[in-house]
Amino acid sequence: MADIFDLFKKIEKQPQAPLEPISFILVGLGNPGNEYTFTRHNAGFMTIDYLMQKYNFKVDRARFKALCGEVTIAGRRGLVMKPQTYMNASGEAVREAADFYKITPENIIAICDDINLEPGSVRVRKKGSDGGQKGLRSIIYQLGSDNFPRIRMGVGAKPHPDYDLADWVLGQFSEEGKKQFFTAMERVGEGLPTIISGDIDKAMNMLNAR
Repeated sequence: MADIFDLFKKIEKQPQAPLEPISFILVGLGNPGNEYTFTRHNAGFMTIDYLMQKYNFKVDRARFKALCGEVTIAGRRGLVMKPQTYMNASGEAVREAADFYKITPENIIAICDDINLEPGSVRVRKKGSDGGQKGLRSIIYQLGSDNFPRIRMGVGAKPHPDYDLADWVLGQFSEEGKKQFFTAMERVGEGLPTIISGDIDKAMNMLNAR
């Protein structure tokens, strides 16, 4: 009968499978600080927090002007980011990470709020303009490209034209809005593997049609 210590030594000597390289970046957009945690503008951060629970990973390391973590989804290893630069400079963090890992725009997925969609709505796009979203605008500027997928999370339009937009997006959801937004996050969690696998058209059919 083999000595138990010899067995341990054999286990220790087993070669470890090399990690897959980082092949995509998933970035949630928001503002750092406790006062912004549950605001509409932090829809991207909140969605990342939900995905952390669903896929069992953490975003807690300070790198690239962001809090970062790693996750493997659909067989691909990716960097997950919550930029700490405030919304309108989010692209600085994304560009630094993309340069370091040599990630092309097509493999960068941004999650952000959208005031043109009602809470509970999700819109996935392959590319396009910023649509007035300053975090997306910063990413486009820093990358020099708008050719990256984005997941827009509906937060609802301001209640009337004279309402200050900043006050609206930095305000919190109603109780009903929270429920609707949570439903949207669940759907994003279901559709994320399809997006990461590169089948954006299928993901658009899954998420945009509801």
